[in-house]
Amino acid sequence: MSGQGLFIAFEGGDGAGKSTQVRLLAAALESLGREVVVTRQPGGTPLGAEIRDLVLHGNHVSPRAEALLFAADKAHHVDQLIRPAMDRGAVVVTDRYTDSSVAYQGAGRDLGAVEVHDLQMWAVDSLVPDLTVIVDISAEEGRSRRGEVHDRLESEADTFHEAIRHHFLAMAQGSPERYLVVDGTLPSDEIHAAVMGRLTSSGLLDGGAA
Repeated sequence: MSGQGLFIAFEGGDGAGKSTQVRLLAAALESLGREVVVTRQPGGTPLGAEIRDLVLHGNHVSPRAEALLFAADKAHHVDQLIRPAMDRGAVVVTDRYTDSSVAYQGAGRDLGAVEVHDLQMWAVDSLVPDLTVIVDISAEEGRSRRGEVHDRLESEADTFHEAIRHHFLAMAQGSPERYLVVDGTLPSDEIHAAVMGRLTSSGLLDGGAA
């Protein structure tokens, strides 16, 4: 291993199975001798945990305030956790990153994907993952998997979640070199194999971040 840092994000709708894939990938990379830092957004830092509780479980938060709070979480997260880990050569694997904000607040809340993207890029100082894996499921499938417990965003109507899904897919279609779309209804081991296959074929596991 070269010792260069690597940044991998998992995106997708609520209930897609991202957390499972994060765990599987972390275990696989650790078995290859890499230091792996697993995190999530919001919530990967103490400040992020407070923001997560506020925006997902608190009282009404206006759409623009929601977008700004998520941006604040990511700015702090990148500065305090992600960049330091990458600087020492670790692999950072995150459950959600900037694409979630672009999809959820830009498309889902109809605030404008371009405007939310620009806000996010300013917040993270233009840091983008080396690979973003989109675990794709329908809104109906996501609702079925989540059961009866929903946070503020999960409780939105299926039309909200389908808008988010289509925006994730559009982002991946626009930059296929940086995205991998996997069918979230496949067995988890098959999804993991596809992720490892992409990391291997792209050379990211050999050379770290470009």
